[in-house]
Amino acid sequence: MGQVDLLAHGGEVVTPATPPSSPSPVSPRAALKPKLLLIGADAAALILSAAVTVVLFGRLDPQATQSGAQIWWSSLATLPVWLGIFANQRLYNTRFIGRRIDEFRRIINSCLLGTLATSLVANLANVLLRRSSLVLLAVTSCVVVTVEREIARRVFLRLRSQGRMVRSVVIAGANPEGRDIAAMLQAESWLGYQVIGFVDDNAPRREPVPGLPLLGGVADLPGILREYPNASVIVAASAVESAVTNRLARDLLDQGVHVELSSTLRDISSQRLTVRPLGRFPVVYVEPVTRGGWRAVAKRAFDICVASVALVMTAPIALAAAIAIKIDSRGPVMFSQMRVGQNSDPFPVLKMRTMVVDAEDRLANLLDHNEADGPLFKMADDPRVTRIGSFLRKTSIDELPQLWNVLRGDMSLVGPRPALPHETEEWDAMLAQRLRVKPGITGMWQVSGRSDSSFEDYTRLDLYYVDNWSLTTDLAIMAKTVPVVLFRKGAR
Repeated sequence: MGQVDLLAHGGEVVTPATPPSSPSPVSPRAALKPKLLLIGADAAALILSAAVTVVLFGRLDPQATQSGAQIWWSSLATLPVWLGIFANQRLYNTRFIGRRIDEFRRIINSCLLGTLATSLVANLANVLLRRSSLVLLAVTSCVVVTVEREIARRVFLRLRSQGRMVRSVVIAGANPEGRDIAAMLQAESWLGYQVIGFVDDNAPRREPVPGLPLLGGVADLPGILREYPNASVIVAASAVESAVTNRLARDLLDQGVHVELSSTLRDISSQRLTVRPLGRFPVVYVEPVTRGGWRAVAKRAFDICVASVALVMTAPIALAAAIAIKIDSRGPVMFSQMRVGQNSDPFPVLKMRTMVVDAEDRLANLLDHNEADGPLFKMADDPRVTRIGSFLRKTSIDELPQLWNVLRGDMSLVGPRPALPHETEEWDAMLAQRLRVKPGITGMWQVSGRSDSSFEDYTRLDLYYVDNWSLTTDLAIMAKTVPVVLFRKGAR
């Protein structure tokens, strides 16, 4: 779920989008344009951070006008050094900043080193900078550059979604894995790839994915890449024999072609993967997920603290919603429904009533209008929903009582959606694995479209969370929940 690149993979050669049948190469100058723009944005952010530092330092110590001027000119003089440190920390190479957490860590390292370089250069010029101004410069630069990089990330995402600044790629292997990779790259244009086609020695002469031709065999790759000199290659590991893969990788790397090899693992967080040597074989070690011990205690403590504060802060909203429900329709304010919790233990989930009192009895007559695939029920204009109920659902106010479920220990703030008993009866053994953790008020499925997501997405996202859970993941989902609720994304 998660990892976005700023530039094309490899961070060095970027080509503009063209139709799959005739992608055209670009000049090295055009290929460097995104990187140069990012360097310019970093330079502007560093100048701004120096200016902010001077202003803040002046307010903290109005008598230190000279010190403010010294930190300003020292920062400007060392700007090329800062940018060199950024490059040394691989902040212009997306192989190392694909994930936000990796980029943020490198930004912190770079800003600390840049501040140290500013101090050293100032000392060489017989200028003694105050330690308080250096600390302020380090903090300010970290904040400003992080914000600038997030803006840049979003700009690049939008450009890629429009088919610009993407890398052409040939996929070696037209088996199911290769076709799935191609379909994913086509569907998720923000990844920055434009698939030209496939090469495969064993595939039949047909189009594995609509619009993507079989270009030839693996041995034809050198000739194909001469037609598309800026293209890279993705090897579907399960489709090409290891001996062929080794030879292919050596030949392509000698030609300066970027080569990527799939691991055959799916929906495993890259944070859990470590490549290490096992004799003469490089192997991928998968870190196990630890849900017990201090992590479980920390998660529970976090749930109790946040839920308690949230209950107090949202009490006026809940009271206003309760009054509106009473005025809008007859029936109780609260609605309790049995759901399946951790380890298949049933529990009553609490919600504010958003439907008519006999909603459960009317459900049988609406099954023919179900718009969801799988065991879920979704209906865009459900006649059972009351007028105020529609608003409460779109704003997620109806879920505020579930904070009590969190305090009771039935639910967590973050986790898979609590399922109905009849839904679990249609689950296969794999999907049942989501019951290993407590259900949550919000989760990966909820912040990824909710009602707009398919049952396949529902399954994949929940299992990804269960298999890759960490406290950092919970915090990231909580942060994403705020804009989802405010903009009512996928809510019905």
